Amino acid sequence: MNGETQLGDFLKARRSHLRPEDVGVSTYGERRRVPGLRREELALLAGVSVSYYTRLEQGQSPSASPEVLDALAGALRLDEPERRYLHDLARAGRQRPRGRRLPLERVTEENAQLLDVLGDTPAIVQGRCADVLAWNRLGHALFAGHLDPGAPDRPAERPNLARLVFLDPHTRDLYADWPSKARAVVGNLRLMAGRFPDDAALHALVGELSAKSGEFASMWADHRVKSHLFASYDMKHPLVGLLTVVQQSLGLGRGISLVVATTRAGSPSRTAVALLAQVTAPAESAWTRSRVSTD
Repeated sequence: MNGETQLGDFLKARRSHLRPEDVGVSTYGERRRVPGLRREELALLAGVSVSYYTRLEQGQSPSASPEVLDALAGALRLDEPERRYLHDLARAGRQRPRGRRLPLERVTEENAQLLDVLGDTPAIVQGRCADVLAWNRLGHALFAGHLDPGAPDRPAERPNLARLVFLDPHTRDLYADWPSKARAVVGNLRLMAGRFPDDAALHALVGELSAKSGEFASMWADHRVKSHLFASYDMKHPLVGLLTVVQQSLGLGRGISLVVATTRAGSPSRTAVALLAQVTAPAESAWTRSRVSTD
């Protein structure tokens, strides 16, 4: 994922999604051969020369200033996460990063305490590549009850949420609107690719998913960037049926985040989560049951 190439691809993709009427550009009824804005139209809106903008799209001018990038972001109607991503790509192009293995991600004692406190709420700690670094019992039960609950403790066997969403039939069936969840996963990986352009593990994950899933390859090529701090999903859980959860993502630093699934108080979904807690609770031992019955 060369920074200069990614910058050019992102600019072209975002330009193609903008219609002339969206930004007040008159077409005078002419027939246009390509979707979106033309290079010269975007250059005019951003206040840069057409030749300079063309070099940016072609990856031949990696030294764009923050002011130019902000002007392009404004012309392209980028939101704040997309604007940060644009700056990250430009920075990566200037630094010419090389793929390298970043240090193994670990859950801190403070993160573990937070998961423990959220015992009645499904929660997962995920890394920059969407690896599950830890989950509480309900997080495992809601999102991946078919997997070994101890897998996150073994780095080589950690479940990966992106792989699960695109390649695992169980996870795909969990979401009533699977494309919405899939786009959120891709959008988050895009953000991580901008923040950690030299992460070899992230490069490998994108390559693997692009090869194994045509849907992922198509969504990745679309260059959509979204920071999904919270999103509502209708889920079809095999144990408790239909429920609606709000998945909220809280940054813990270094690309690590805590994903929490909440439900509305008094709702059937809240009842479903409570039922899930009951049906997945560790079974009492025979010794414990006998003590209770005789006390």
